[in-house]
Amino acid sequence: MTTTADSTGRRGGDNDPVKNVRTTLERLPEAARRTVRDAALPSGPPLRPTRRAWQFDALVALALGIATVYYGIDNAGNVVVREIAPGVEVVVPRPSGPGGLALMVTLAAVASGALALRRRYPLAVLCVVTAATLATPQSVLRLTFYAFVIAVYSAAVHSPYRTATLAALPVSVLLIGTSGNSVTPIVPNEYIALLILVPMAVAALGLRTWKLRTDEGRTRLTALEREQADALRRAVEHERARIARELHDVVTHNVSVMVIQAGAARKIMKTSPEQAGEALLAVEAGGRAAMTELRHVMGLLTMDGEGEGTGGADDPADTAAELAPQPGLDQLDTLVGRVRDAGLPVDLTVTGPPGEIPPGVGLAVYRVVQEALTNTVKHASGATAAVTVEYGRERLRVEVTDTGGRPGTAAATGNGRGLIGLRERLAVYDGTLDTGRRLTGGYRVEALIPLEAP
Repeated sequence: MTTTADSTGRRGGDNDPVKNVRTTLERLPEAARRTVRDAALPSGPPLRPTRRAWQFDALVALALGIATVYYGIDNAGNVVVREIAPGVEVVVPRPSGPGGLALMVTLAAVASGALALRRRYPLAVLCVVTAATLATPQSVLRLTFYAFVIAVYSAAVHSPYRTATLAALPVSVLLIGTSGNSVTPIVPNEYIALLILVPMAVAALGLRTWKLRTDEGRTRLTALEREQADALRRAVEHERARIARELHDVVTHNVSVMVIQAGAARKIMKTSPEQAGEALLAVEAGGRAAMTELRHVMGLLTMDGEGEGTGGADDPADTAAELAPQPGLDQLDTLVGRVRDAGLPVDLTVTGPPGEIPPGVGLAVYRVVQEALTNTVKHASGATAAVTVEYGRERLRVEVTDTGGRPGTAAATGNGRGLIGLRERLAVYDGTLDTGRRLTGGYRVEALIPLEAP
């Protein structure tokens, strides 16, 4: 006996195919039991007919019952003579007497009445109507045949037991199809063309309805895709505007302060080197602050935290600043100190008990003060400024004023986007921004942000 090894390293002999066949034969009964068990399980929830569907089915059952009962009464005891060949006639008797009449009326009533439940219990209705049709004499099969056609259709469309239905339908059709004979056809010859044309018309109507619904679905899908694309475009525009506001606030303030301090250092470098050195240190501090805030803004675009392309990542001070949260109300003193170092006298006044302010509101207030002081530095050289933060029970009020002065060298670079961005930022928190010139000279910026009641 030879042995072989498969891909798994298992060694087998010549009897392996026999074992496989035996295993397959052993599994067949289990597969058969599983199939029978699955046939008894519904493939979907049972249909819950609406009230209008119940009424329609009841009317169909009533109309068909009246027609078939009348047919049974009208044909009870009659003798039909049919010519099956030239010169050859066959006499076909029909049930007669009270017993025959009662049988036909009962069969007609049972087969037609069961159709009232054809949506709720389609498979049971098919079995009942099939039994009634098999019990119908061959000479009057028309008595229950039409009910059988409707029951077959209902079982195919509405039955949740798909496996059992697919098994029952061929059996029922085969039993009924072989129960007739050529002498007494179930359907009169004059109605054959009608029975062919009506299903074709119904199929054509169903195909047209399906096509219309498919076109409507395709149209709705196209409209939904277009709406999703528009929503995505608006979201991208909103995010782009938000990042643009952040970049404007960060770059404008820090660069303006750095330009002023660098210019002052250049002017006094020869006459007062120590003061020039202090100004350059302020420029360096402003640059570090700008880089820190730029890293926060870049984090909105790259969430991987790698900080590529920002520079200075090896400096522990830069790393600590990078991990710090975005500025808020607690950093107004630092902001005011940098502006003072740039040569603008600023007073900071805080009134009211400080409450718990959301980070987003704190950042918005910080940006308002930053933008207002930046505009003072650029447009009111030689002025003094005052910052007032007032904590209230229902709102937070921030006011920045200056006494006015002459425009600086960086005044021509403004484009008005700063105040627009502040209004958009405050609108997120239902806040308002009021700006304008003061009667006593200078400029005033006031922001009001409602606070949630504790």
